[in-house]
Amino acid sequence: MTTFPTFDFTAPFQTAFADLQEKTKAAYEKSTSAYGDYNDFAKGNVEAMVEAGKILASGLQELTTSLVAESRTNFEALTTEVKELAAAKSPTDFLKLQNDLVKKHFDEAVAYGSKHSETLMKLATEAVQPISGRVTLAVEKVKTVA
Repeated sequence: MTTFPTFDFTAPFQTAFADLQEKTKAAYEKSTSAYGDYNDFAKGNVEAMVEAGKILASGLQELTTSLVAESRTNFEALTTEVKELAAAKSPTDFLKLQNDLVKKHFDEAVAYGSKHSETLMKLATEAVQPISGRVTLAVEKVKTVA
């Protein structure tokens, strides 16, 4: 009697399906982990935007308060200067006083412009800082993935 060797046809399929299940499970876990990382990253981005908005709003509020106070002071000074001009006794005194006031106001305007330019640049730098940190983090993540 001849015996045919027996061959288990199900074993290769069971092995293939077991491998497929393991690979599918690993891919699922990896994608779930990546999705969680993405959610954390997106949440950090939103928090950075909120923080930048708070810094900007606070800075603009301080700047507005400062501008209002300076406007009041400047208005009072202007009132005094107009009274001085009106009290001039001669056209020569009037022109000398006017010339002095023009020089004074030009110097104040230059100082005012410099001061507020620096203030605005500082505020912009502070407001962008949280977002800049997130961009740096994104670049680092891209480098590690690539």
